[in-house]
Amino acid sequence: MNPPSPPPNPTYLLLFRNTGPETHRHLSAEERQQLMQRWNAWFEGLLATGEAVEGQPLETETRLVSGATGQRVVDGPYPEAKEAIGGYVRLEVPDLAAATAIAQRHPGLEYGLEIEIRKLVDDCHLGVTTRRQPR
Repeated sequence: MNPPSPPPNPTYLLLFRNTGPETHRHLSAEERQQLMQRWNAWFEGLLATGEAVEGQPLETETRLVSGATGQRVVDGPYPEAKEAIGGYVRLEVPDLAAATAIAQRHPGLEYGLEIEIRKLVDDCHLGVTTRRQPR
């Protein structure tokens, strides 16, 4: 009989805000290139250790669906550029402290990047259950 496998680490999302071109406009082309290299090295390191599962930038073009029947559809972007989510990284780490430590090492923070950390949960406040695909 095989021993039970350990439970998987919780999943956290790092949501990146204030990532638009206006945030980096003051940087020279060489400084932007260096930041991109540092950002990629940070992410590649997380992938290599298995702490990050995926990550991706998000298009600035958005669509908002609302109303009781979903009939209201409006194209965006909507929030101020610094409030818009520009991308994410999905982590599988032991706890919020580990996710925070990873976020604190992000090289974009010194240029105004803000990182929101959210834990993925199986049930929302309404009790709707989600099903994640096992890795």
